Amino acid sequence: MRLFVNEPVERTDPPYARRWWALAVLCLSLLMILMANTALTVAAPAMTHDLGLSSTDLQWVIDGYTVPYSALMLLFAAIGDKYSRRGALVLGLVLFAIGAISGSLVDSAAGVITARAVMGVGAALIMPATLSLLVATFPRAERTKAITLWSATAGFAIAAGPLVAGILLKDQSWQSTFLINIPVIVLAIVGAFMLIPPSKAAQMDRIDYVGGFLSVVWISALIFTLIEAPHGWGTGAVIGAVVTGVGLAAFIVWELRHPYPLLNLRRFADRGFTGANIAVVLFYLVVFGAFFYLTQHLQFVLRFDAFETGLAMLPLAGAVFVGSALTGYLTPRLGMRSMILAGMVGGTVALALLIQVDKASSYGDFVAPLFILGLSIGLALSPCTDAIVGAFPEEELGVGSAVNDTSTELGGAIGIAILGSLLSTSYASNLSDAAAGTELPADVLSQAQESVGAGYATAEAVGEQARKLAEEAANAGNAEQAAQLNAQAEELAHAAHRMADAVSSSFADSVSHTSLVGAVILGVGTLAVAFLLPRKGRATPPDAETSAEAGTSAAADESRPELTHPEQR
Repeated sequence: MRLFVNEPVERTDPPYARRWWALAVLCLSLLMILMANTALTVAAPAMTHDLGLSSTDLQWVIDGYTVPYSALMLLFAAIGDKYSRRGALVLGLVLFAIGAISGSLVDSAAGVITARAVMGVGAALIMPATLSLLVATFPRAERTKAITLWSATAGFAIAAGPLVAGILLKDQSWQSTFLINIPVIVLAIVGAFMLIPPSKAAQMDRIDYVGGFLSVVWISALIFTLIEAPHGWGTGAVIGAVVTGVGLAAFIVWELRHPYPLLNLRRFADRGFTGANIAVVLFYLVVFGAFFYLTQHLQFVLRFDAFETGLAMLPLAGAVFVGSALTGYLTPRLGMRSMILAGMVGGTVALALLIQVDKASSYGDFVAPLFILGLSIGLALSPCTDAIVGAFPEEELGVGSAVNDTSTELGGAIGIAILGSLLSTSYASNLSDAAAGTELPADVLSQAQESVGAGYATAEAVGEQARKLAEEAANAGNAEQAAQLNAQAEELAHAAHRMADAVSSSFADSVSHTSLVGAVILGVGTLAVAFLLPRKGRATPPDAETSAEAGTSAAADESRPELTHPEQR
């Protein structure tokens, strides 16, 4: 047996013998690029302290990865389909490594943002390649099981990132969260050449680079707008919104008229395909939004350190695997529609349970919502992915994967923008009401309203002033001066305590309010998806009808298992 696999998967005797080992490499690559963002939520405080990051700097450290990652996937997926899916994976891993090494060496905000952007470009190559290689490598009978494991890995990464970062940060600096990727990348690159057979589209027309450029423009502008709009509709947000609208309109017109479009938009006439995409967007909207504020609640209100926060998210990670195991068993029996809707209903219930959160809530109050949310992820995402990718023919597997992945990233970005903005607004309003009797100066209150971390920092600053006055009182020259200083110290200490209590109650109430909105969004979305998803089977995708009219034989259709609906497998 050769050390490196050079025979294209299309020429190997089906099924490819080492396909499950190949899946392990693909899942490892997927896990790494998804953990790159979730781990940063835990490493952010240390980075902020060491690099002196402003809140805007920190936001762009996170979003510098998200923008190229989301915007480039469609174009890079098409390039991978035409030339080499494995080549796209390996190139992406190399770029990701360059960005990770650079990120560990730089000592400025601009340097970290640039490094994260390079990692995002690498991730845009890796993400669609993992799924398209999976579909190309596995026979139809095993593909649903493989996609289930792939989806479980994606869900697990949400909780694994903070846990890994927490373990590293106990003894290491934040740079370790970048460097931990390097041995994983080396292992993935070696595994790619040894275990994953080359794959590309057998027949593919020239790449629609104009459509690719327009997709990059409108998606990146949309993500930029989502980042800027929560801070107010200034010049940047308005320009971003205009570019998004114009770019999207131009993309739609171009794709509908182009003979070989980057993305055949007529596929969205298929209700099952559209419903599955909407489900993915909505699910990741609430999952990433909830993850954003739950990690803050654990760290700031419950005072968990980085490692404890990672451990606290394990019920979600474990439940993802339970849900994935169930969906692998139940989907062939109950159908794609039932599993997707069950997951969305479960996600709605999980968010509804979080409405009960208040300042007295303990970690035990979060266990059930986390478990139900993880279970729901496991139930819904694999059938959604199978339905989306299954709508594309073999020569467009990468594009089909990119559509699924773009829906994921857009959902996460929208969730953090909408639910994060709502959380911030609600917290500021609640804190203003709660601190009404503390007689805090307006500038101090304004600073505390910026974030829950800033609120506690303000309370600690007031407490520090109280401690200093108490020390001065102990060293005072006469009893009268000591008494005055002690009285001032006691007043400030009391104010610090009330301030900290106000921050806790205000943030807990904002978590409750934001969870209510999230539950309503997902609940209404569930009804819309229930209307869109077909009860039995699925209508033939528009492009399939066109192929049939062009004289494509039934035998050829049978050789394209990707066009077969999951319920028919």
